[in-house]
Amino acid sequence: MGLIFKKIIVEIGRIIFGALFIFSGFVKSVDPWGSIYKIKEYLDAFDLSFFDFLALPGAFFLFTIEFCIGICLLLGVYRRTNTIFALLFMLVMTSLTLYSAITNLVSDCGCFGDALVLSNWQTFYKNILLLPIAICLFSWYKLITPLFTKKSDYLITFWAYIFILSVGGYCFSYLPVFDFRPYKVDTYIPASMEIPEDAEPPVFDTKLIYSKNGVQSEFTINNYPKEDSTWTFVTSKIITVKKGYEPPIHDFSITTKDGNDITDDVLSDTNYTFLLIAHKLEEAGHDNVEKINDIYDYSVKFGYKFYALTSSLPIEISEWTKNTGAEYPFCTMDDITLKTIIRSNPGLLLLKNGTIINKWPNKTLPDLSKSNTSLDNSNIGKIPENHDKRNMIIFPLIFLIPFSILFFFDFFVYRKQQKKGKKKFHTK
Repeated sequence: MGLIFKKIIVEIGRIIFGALFIFSGFVKSVDPWGSIYKIKEYLDAFDLSFFDFLALPGAFFLFTIEFCIGICLLLGVYRRTNTIFALLFMLVMTSLTLYSAITNLVSDCGCFGDALVLSNWQTFYKNILLLPIAICLFSWYKLITPLFTKKSDYLITFWAYIFILSVGGYCFSYLPVFDFRPYKVDTYIPASMEIPEDAEPPVFDTKLIYSKNGVQSEFTINNYPKEDSTWTFVTSKIITVKKGYEPPIHDFSITTKDGNDITDDVLSDTNYTFLLIAHKLEEAGHDNVEKINDIYDYSVKFGYKFYALTSSLPIEISEWTKNTGAEYPFCTMDDITLKTIIRSNPGLLLLKNGTIINKWPNKTLPDLSKSNTSLDNSNIGKIPENHDKRNMIIFPLIFLIPFSILFFFDFFVYRKQQKKGKKKFHTK
């Protein structure tokens, strides 16, 4: 194989490989909780749930290493080291995705987060295409053209690590700066639940779990013990009976403690509705419970509905109520749905006429303790500006401005020093 042909393969390959890894690492970093949940899903599938404590560091390691490998390959930084990492990464991931595709351990691999959902087989085929590229880059790494001098390599790598860890840390503590999930602000939920007339609808079944004498039993909507007070409602879950066209939102179902479905009532309410989202009350933060209680008092004052949605058991709901003084009503919803709605435990959602007006993580809940203004006359009750468009400009600038400065410094200082060094060497 000719040198020029190898060079073309390497340069095209490093652009494709680098760009995909940068994209994959970045979309994971803006939703680190999604990566954490996916890793836990894998661990549960392999009966390794006792390693769940590794999900957090594992998620940060995964998106950091992907992003940095992508940047380094694209810029030709530490060519030997990064091509080794890239090949090892692809060998592991190709094997894992093949096993996942065959066994169907998880619904999807989560390789591009919620930005681009691929099936297990699609992910495996994607890796099959990338693996030969990784092998070529590893074998012919010397043909990768470095865009910076070696003196800048450590600065480029350092900035890539700092940037991606900062993005991940911010989104872990607050909310994703880019929301790729179906419950983003300004979403009209009923429209996202609709199925086209010519599409074959999936069939779902809601299972209601009740407890009696310490024994739990499953019931359907049609046969649950509504009139039998000896049964205690525990929780509900949605099961896919038959696959078909799946709308973006297909599992938004709110059930009261008595087993009544109030989903339509909530979505059709023309007034404001607060939904406190706490997928696991036993894991929820308690640092803002007073602010939550103030929001509930505010909703009562102005006649807004307020529901707390959780997948926790009644005993955990009672414990939360006892410890926080909560007076708001609790309803149940599927655990995965709650995690999808908002990446905060607890978090707050504001609805009006089925549209998501706003949502807040636990750390930035609105302070309504002294507010005498209705939501109609407040910025809180209005859909905020499109943060996604603004962030699409801000984040590339934050990342590229230091790189641009480094590039000019490298070009006008380090390269000149390099040329002078070569001239001295040749004159000797």
